[in-house]
Amino acid sequence: MKTAVVLFNLGGPDSLAAVKPFLFNLFNDPAIIGVPKPIRYLLAKLISSRREKKAQAIYAQMGGRSPILPQTQAQAEALQAALNAQGSDQWRCFIAMRYWNPRAAVTLQEVIQWRPDRVVLLPLYPQFSTTTTGSSLREWRELAEHANFKPRTTAITNYPTNAGWIDAVAELARAAVGQAGRQPMVLFSAHGLPQKIVDAGDPYQRQVERTVAALRSRLADLNFDSEICYQSRVGPLKWIGPSTEACILRAAAQKRVIVVVPVAFVSEHSETLVELDIEYRHLAEANGAPGYVRAATVQTQPAFIAELAALARRAAAADTDAIEGAA
Repeated sequence: MKTAVVLFNLGGPDSLAAVKPFLFNLFNDPAIIGVPKPIRYLLAKLISSRREKKAQAIYAQMGGRSPILPQTQAQAEALQAALNAQGSDQWRCFIAMRYWNPRAAVTLQEVIQWRPDRVVLLPLYPQFSTTTTGSSLREWRELAEHANFKPRTTAITNYPTNAGWIDAVAELARAAVGQAGRQPMVLFSAHGLPQKIVDAGDPYQRQVERTVAALRSRLADLNFDSEICYQSRVGPLKWIGPSTEACILRAAAQKRVIVVVPVAFVSEHSETLVELDIEYRHLAEANGAPGYVRAATVQTQPAFIAELAALARRAAAADTDAIEGAA
């Protein structure tokens, strides 16, 4: 039995020249800007042109490219090895990025050529949002339908409190709290969303809160205060809050050591390496915070990869087209 596991992630530009088309692909997604196609196309052209230089400056601080693809490739290799270490079935992991290469259309052709008996769709987003998991799964299903590719397929929609994911984040958070040296303010930071998306029924914020509740329980033996906060706001719309910036300013004013723990990212990219590590660190230090520590993302932490492997096996054995992570 051959099972293809397709790992979905956001993607990132692989050169400074790729920044503008990457931004266009992002803002041309109807899950991001929900207006009719001709208007969305024009808006995406406008926004990507206006944001190009600022975004290029961000990626220049990371060596001119996003590290998200090589880190996702490392996760795919680790997961494939874990899956093939047990049983006689053959597993192969593929990567489909939403807004840059390898795009889903190319990955689909690679999967078709491999001729799997089953397909597992596994987004690298622990919490479900229509703007991330929902968008990637919709694109894949539309492409597969158009290609008349219809093997048994099951999607894993979310895993916000699954033990391996929580264990991996908690281990890294514990190390960061230990590095802080005294009772810190821990900011559990997730990527934000416009409030109107949550008001329309998107479960992302509720699932982030469930992740943080599980982390607080796992770290209950440590001495710290904490808040949930949301980063990366863009545009004029109201976003869910509180913002990570506001929480940093409040903690800095109280002369607290700040520990930032990413709770919705599984790899490093501009939101961690630049926004958290450079911009927010400067904000904290400039406003009097005596210390600032950022926990690493889980990447190929053994507990996380083991969790993904367990999810993939359960999905492959399921008779439904989608499963939630928690068993």
